[in-house]
Amino acid sequence: MSMAGTSFSLAEHLPALQVVIPLMAAPVAVLIRRNTPAWSLAAVITWICLAIAITLLNRVLDTGTISYALGGWAAPWGIEYRIDRIGAFMLVIVSAIGAVVVPYARASVAREISPDRQYLFYAMYLLCLAGLLGIAITGDAFNLFVFLEISSLSSYVLISLARDRRSLTAAYRYLIMGTIGATFYIIGVGLMYMMTGTLNMADLAQRIPAIAETRTVLVALGFLVVGISLKLALFPLHAWLPNAYAFAPSAVTVFLASTATKIAIYVLLRVLFTIFGKADVIHVEDIGAVLMVLAVVAMFVASTVAIFQDNVKRLLAFSSVAQVGYIILGISLVSQTGVAAGIIHVFNHALMKGALFMAVGCVFLRTGSMSVSAFAGLGRRMPVTMAAFVVGGLSLIGVPATVGFVSKWYLIQAALEAGLWPLAVLILLSSLLAVIYVWKVVEVAYFQEPPSFRHDLREAPLSMTVPMWLLAGGCIYFGLDAETTFGIAHDAAGSLLGVLP
Repeated sequence: MSMAGTSFSLAEHLPALQVVIPLMAAPVAVLIRRNTPAWSLAAVITWICLAIAITLLNRVLDTGTISYALGGWAAPWGIEYRIDRIGAFMLVIVSAIGAVVVPYARASVAREISPDRQYLFYAMYLLCLAGLLGIAITGDAFNLFVFLEISSLSSYVLISLARDRRSLTAAYRYLIMGTIGATFYIIGVGLMYMMTGTLNMADLAQRIPAIAETRTVLVALGFLVVGISLKLALFPLHAWLPNAYAFAPSAVTVFLASTATKIAIYVLLRVLFTIFGKADVIHVEDIGAVLMVLAVVAMFVASTVAIFQDNVKRLLAFSSVAQVGYIILGISLVSQTGVAAGIIHVFNHALMKGALFMAVGCVFLRTGSMSVSAFAGLGRRMPVTMAAFVVGGLSLIGVPATVGFVSKWYLIQAALEAGLWPLAVLILLSSLLAVIYVWKVVEVAYFQEPPSFRHDLREAPLSMTVPMWLLAGGCIYFGLDAETTFGIAHDAAGSLLGVLP
């Protein structure tokens, strides 16, 4: 279905507006140079992006894949925005998190970023959002690289804005690792272009099978997978992530933890199943087996390291590395149920980790500390915040009636369908490690007395607790009723694998 037309219709141009609106708003926030108007602009823009994303998802579910030719130049000669089920689902995830974080950011940013740089936060935030949305919507491999760099460069700035000087080191390390990942990706794209003469993903998918066994294409695949794995923090390429999450401003941590690695996983899905899907390289070249081993190691090693962390942000950061392992494990099974389990965990993990990092941000606002000891007695002093933390923690563990249970249920089901029952056992065992590091914080919060000098502790403002509970509530709601989310994920997986049109 082509949406390019001669007469202007707002509905027809929603794919372009999804990216253009936040992209154009970012420099406006810089020109404003005032914090409150910049925040107001970011709030309006992010909620407009969410409305557009939901509209596009509904349209895709109703009428199928949307193709939008930029400038009227038909693909593959021009740049194409192509929105299918998984692309539309990712647009909703990113824009929903983006919209919920902005109200939360008002008080959090005022506490953690110098007043003279707060407007820059909102400018970089909008720029990062535009980049992430662009990655999810583009059908062009090089255009994807451009959006990847827009989101990455703005992420480096966002991390470095914190008052803590360690954020500069964390941002620099992320810059180095992110640049290496981006370089690997663009080398892979360049090699594919050399062999096929096209950059359009749908066109690449048609041309790659005939030359899939050539050394150049296999090398290109290797560069792409390694580069993307760096971006999504797949063990052992995760070294940039713990410090980036730990020392960034709380609002930045929430946003990046819920969106950045998830978008990188989406890019991996595009490469393996859209560009190289018809060549079946994931089986032929044993990429699935390699990813499965790395995923299982990540689940156990990262969760074990999380147990020994005293900084709660670092604890949750290592937990994220483990959760990425679960997602990659589902993808590595190369079945509709397995890939669907990975896709739905992208959504579910965005909810649970967003709620957890928001809760930690609320605690930091009141205590000024991220250490486990700072949580002492908060179960009584900040009950609303700690209740949200518990909900997010139970989701990480995979307790029934939470989104984490839904993800692990389908992941175990996929492992059993593949005849890999030992893998199902490993999924259950790794969940026990999550019990340990979640309980470590909960025990301090509910069973230790608060320090005497903290008698005046109170909840964070509503602008922070309401967004936190939107995500925590989502952990419960979509844990009890996963029909819609899993239906979209299942159909998206079928489409990627060629089972569904």
